[in-house]
Order: sequence, then C-alpha cells, then structure tokens
Amino acid sequence: MTETDGDDAEYDSGGAAAHPDDAPVGEASTSDGAGTITFDRSGIRAGFLTCLPVALGVGGYGIAFGMLARRAGLSVAESALMSATVLAGAAQIIAVELWAEPIPVAAIVIATLAINLRYSLMGAALGPWLGRLSPLRSYGSLLVMADENWALTMRELQSGSGRGAFLLGTGIAMWVFWVTSTIIGAAAGGVIGDPASYGIDFVLAAVFVALATELWEGRPTLVPWLVALATAVVAAALVPGQWYILLGGFAAAAVEVIRHDG
Repeated sequence: MTETDGDDAEYDSGGAAAHPDDAPVGEASTSDGAGTITFDRSGIRAGFLTCLPVALGVGGYGIAFGMLARRAGLSVAESALMSATVLAGAAQIIAVELWAEPIPVAAIVIATLAINLRYSLMGAALGPWLGRLSPLRSYGSLLVMADENWALTMRELQSGSGRGAFLLGTGIAMWVFWVTSTIIGAAAGGVIGDPASYGIDFVLAAVFVALATELWEGRPTLVPWLVALATAVVAAALVPGQWYILLGGFAAAAVEVIRHDG
C-alpha cells in the first residue's frame, strides 16, 4: 500500500484531475499550485514512527479487549479476527458485552453504528487534504483510521507538512499493536480474569488525555471542548446506549460553525 499505479488519478478539491507540470506522480495540489499533498514511503514511515508511543498505549487497551472477548466466549483466533477487520475499540467492547446465544445481531449493529458515526465527522475533517488524493489512497488510509491516529494526522496536516500518507502510516502502527495486544489479552484471558481489577481498562482514557494535550490550541479550543463535555454528560444521563459520544461531537461542531460563520 506504499505505492500505487501511476495511472491512479489525483484530484484537487474540485474533483478535477490535477497533475501540474512541476508536481511528480504521487503528489496532488490545488488549482493555484498551493497546498501540495504527497503520498510516499517517507510519509508512511513518519506516521508509523510518530504513532508508536500512542500505539503502545492503545496496546494496553487491546489486552483488555482480548480478555473481555475470551470471557464472552470468543476464541483467540476469533478475537484477533475481529480486531484485524474492525479496528474500533469502543465498538468491539460493546459488541462483546452484548454477545450472547443467540447473537443479538440487530442490537449489536445499532449500538456499534451509534458509536462509530463519529467517524463520519472525523473523515470529513480530513477531507481538505485526503480529498486531493486518489480514491485508492484516501479510502485505503481511512480503513485504518481510529481516534488516536486521526488526532495525530490532523495535527500533522494542519502544520502544513502535506504528508498525505501520514494517516496510513499511523494506521499501520495502530493495527499492528491492536491486533497483537488482542492476541496477548485473549490468550491470557482465562488466567487474569477481570482486567478492571488491574486498572487496564483505564489505559484508553489515559491515551485520550495525552492526545488532548497535543490538540490544545489555547482558549479558543476551550469552548467546543466544554460544549462537547456538557452535551455528552447530559446525553449519557438521558439517552440510553452510546449516543452521547456522537451528540457531544455534533454539539461541538455546531458551535464552531456558528462561531466562525455566524
């Protein structure tokens, strides 16, 4: 996935093919030549290395998931397969918590949809950059997007680096650690027991706190954060399920639109 065929089209923000004479294959730029987005091995490598500390922390959460999956009746192979194909910790934990015989398919689908709808907002936020890459590169990168590497990628692209492959690199790091730690947790699940008794379930919260400090941009950041927090707290008390996650994100986004465009 590090290089694609030279025939893959790159797109500018308007959707038209854009291969300016001074831009080599693997790069895309806007019609005025500004904001070049590259997609190469160096971007993947930079993303992978940058994400390693975060991926290591997420690995602790993966161990907790592996334990819970085993307690729900999944084998080590089944737990690993879920992590390898889903790559969404919160949704996976909800799924195994609802796991029963017969499997409540509708309940699991609705619950995971409510949790993962936030990815539509996160993907849209990356649109100004990934939208100028070919569908193969942009959508391929989005397949390995999670909360943590999305935050790192937003910081990277907002800095003006133009590394369009950064998301893919961070996603590979996340995937490797997530699947590996799931296998470890599932294998040890029958021995350790409840991961909460060891504090392993707090690892993800710690990771998000660390990411939040990286995304802090001063007092302007405080307003949407507080709105999201207040909305999520109220929604968690009034609305069943995991809808508070999405509602908090929508509320913060609405406030930012009003502040900047109102």
